[in-house]
Amino acid sequence: MTLEQIRALGRADLAAVDDVVRASLKSTVPLVDQVAEHIISGGGKRLRPLLVVLAGRACGAGGRRHTEAAAFIEFIHTATLLHDDVVDGSSKRRGRETANAIFGNQASVLVGDFVYSRAFQMMAAIGSQQVMEIMADATNVIAEGEVLQLMNAHDPETTEQRYHEVIYRKTARLFEAGAQVAAVLANATSDVQDALRRYGRHLGTAYQLIDDVLDYRSDPAARGKNVGDDLAEGKPTLPLIHALRMGNEEQQAQIRAAIEHGGLEQLDAIIVAIESTGGLDYAEGLARREAKQATLALQAVPPSPYREALAALAAFAVAHQT
Repeated sequence: MTLEQIRALGRADLAAVDDVVRASLKSTVPLVDQVAEHIISGGGKRLRPLLVVLAGRACGAGGRRHTEAAAFIEFIHTATLLHDDVVDGSSKRRGRETANAIFGNQASVLVGDFVYSRAFQMMAAIGSQQVMEIMADATNVIAEGEVLQLMNAHDPETTEQRYHEVIYRKTARLFEAGAQVAAVLANATSDVQDALRRYGRHLGTAYQLIDDVLDYRSDPAARGKNVGDDLAEGKPTLPLIHALRMGNEEQQAQIRAAIEHGGLEQLDAIIVAIESTGGLDYAEGLARREAKQATLALQAVPPSPYREALAALAAFAVAHQT
């Protein structure tokens, strides 16, 4: 099943999600509307809302509550991006200028706060205490992940364990929460809820591992980001951590200096070091393992085209090369 076929199953639901997103980001404050419109028009893969609507359908349910849930999951993601771009000093995302580059850091942070709070208004309106608990815990963990990543920045002593802790908190936890919320709203059994929670966690982990690989192996025009963005910010992602562990003395010295100081002066040499030590292959191998675990978790979910789509989504997570 291709990504287009996956999206075709959820097309009507995603169109409804887009309508909710636009309606829910409306504000009486003009600057909020301007930044919100910039965010919406920026597009994106919409994988998180797609995950929610597919998981809900796989549980035999759908409709307004799942549409609202898909929208507030996307809002949490959007808020973190607005804040991330300020923290990282990013000027480009999805091939366009970031909100902070256009409107300034202050506006981006404050509108990010608005999007966060609007997400929680929508959660409260759904009327499920369990959903509120899942999302409250998830957003707290995501915030901790942001801080952990900040602590790891420019630190060549960052271990693989610390790296995995960051990507779980920053990325995988929201995938996990989205899939679990979809099952909860469908009144699925506890076994199915747990299965989809685990599916989301493994899917999100695989996705982030590949995203970190693509920082050193991708077409900037297609991806909307520059090669080496993580290196420029001094972020020790898994390909770098592996290369630092396996490289020779010269390579280790180059990588340490690049992590400590950031910048792209040694980008070509660092890419050679990562490739020669198998850093990209190592990270891709872990991503494939996570995707397999995601697919295995779906065995507890009743067979349907939607379950097949979720399995295909896991395959896409490790195959997307843009």
